[in-house]
Amino acid sequence: MKKLGLDATDIRILSAVQSHGQLSKTRLSEIVNISATPCWARLDRLKAAGFIKGYHADIALHRVCDFTQVMVTVSLTHHRKADFDRFEAWVNRRDEITECIATGGGMDYVMKTVCPTLSAFQALMQDMLEADLPVDRYMTYIATRQVKATRPNIARLAGSVPRDRTV
Repeated sequence: MKKLGLDATDIRILSAVQSHGQLSKTRLSEIVNISATPCWARLDRLKAAGFIKGYHADIALHRVCDFTQVMVTVSLTHHRKADFDRFEAWVNRRDEITECIATGGGMDYVMKTVCPTLSAFQALMQDMLEADLPVDRYMTYIATRQVKATRPNIARLAGSVPRDRTV
């Protein structure tokens, strides 16, 4: 389903910010191909409307330290809201869990974990089991190398966006 309220210029602004992070008013307007003042006004509206969640740097973690990355699928025993809430609250308190996606189908969650060592990962899993969470089963997959890590192509996802709609 397409989200309404964005035109092609808004999509170009979002794509530029996603690709380059924070940009000067002049540089952003050059990339988007509109004058600086209206470009900045649109960026402010996009921020205020919650389309931009934040800015970050993509750190080459392998150059900083050694680490173990493990993907974990989790299935809960019961599918009650309270069980999902309790599990998700535990996940949100753990720095080692860098991503967690709720899924439909055979497993309830897919988590990406980053720990300094395999034994630190094992301690995380032990903590999960001791936390009185409604975990039925989990499967672990040790990442051996990263093949691809990109952000989605906003312009392609948005498809043909009506040109007369703005934020």
